Amino acid sequence: MKKIMLTGDRPTGRLHVGHYVGSLRRRVELQNTGDFDDIFIMIADAQALTDNADNPEKVRQNIIEVALDYLACGLDPEKSTLFIQSQIPELCELSFYYMNLVTVSRLQRNPTVKSEIQMRNFEASIPVGFFTYPISQAADITAFKATTVPVGEDQMPMIEQTKEIVHKFNSVYGETLVDPKILLPDNAACLRLPGIDGKAKMSKSLGNCIYLSEEPEDIQKKVFSMFTDPTHIRIEDPGKLEGNTVFTYLDAFCRPEYFPEFLPEYENLDELKAHYKRGGLGDMKVKRFLNNVLQAELEPIRNRRKEFQKDIPAVYEILRKGSEKAKTVAEQTLKEVKAAMKIDYFADEELIRAQAEKFSE
Repeated sequence: MKKIMLTGDRPTGRLHVGHYVGSLRRRVELQNTGDFDDIFIMIADAQALTDNADNPEKVRQNIIEVALDYLACGLDPEKSTLFIQSQIPELCELSFYYMNLVTVSRLQRNPTVKSEIQMRNFEASIPVGFFTYPISQAADITAFKATTVPVGEDQMPMIEQTKEIVHKFNSVYGETLVDPKILLPDNAACLRLPGIDGKAKMSKSLGNCIYLSEEPEDIQKKVFSMFTDPTHIRIEDPGKLEGNTVFTYLDAFCRPEYFPEFLPEYENLDELKAHYKRGGLGDMKVKRFLNNVLQAELEPIRNRRKEFQKDIPAVYEILRKGSEKAKTVAEQTLKEVKAAMKIDYFADEELIRAQAEKFSE
């Protein structure tokens, strides 16, 4: 069986460091291993419209923002197929067929859907498209026969629901769809990077993100305002690491080579943590170190993005070509699905011949 990877992001704004450590950095690493036969990276604009239907211009404008972030981070159109979800109509048809395999109560139990509904204050006024987006996501994954789906921890329930749909379809109609495997970040701090305010979810709508394309002075301002340990009032006070956003970010981004460059009095991150825990280390010193780490990590991404910004038509051409390739693949999967479901009437010559014989008797 071919090894195929699929993942993507909603174009509701520029991508932030949570996207980067949660999935994007891993995508680039996997892309460059050469281990995959195909890699599909989707800009999920149709999914973004499920809760932005009254503001399509927001989604339209952010297609290019996400594409630029992808390219800046190192996704290579020669190695990965970058495409726009809405340009693949086969995905909508697959979603429609899969809806018959999922109950309303099962969708209501999906933890990701429940938390997103609560966050958006939808309550009783949930758009149907938003409510059913786990089914749409299953269509995205199965259309490309993805074997691997690298995502953040918050997306685990979505992949589980996709697997349920695959198993149900295959049990009813015969082995047709590929069962995907979720790939989580191997760094625990990257599973779900908190917002700079210490809240569990980093979100564009909550305004607690650091964007990949932020200018140096904006990164510094946000780092210096980060939530730490509220009980660490004086420098000599012992500090807590649990729930301390600054140390969570250091766990996600810090590399050994940053210590001799930015904080030579410490050998490694464990030594820095130990000093903070026993007291005698101020929050600002740790924040200055984190700022230096983030500046070093994000500067090359920001610079590459500015280079791609010089030729926007070329970026749209990358997306157009990628969408054409993705459509061809999805068309083949849909053909196989319809055959399995016995609704490929005009392609089934045996059916036509049998019916002709039946009515000629």
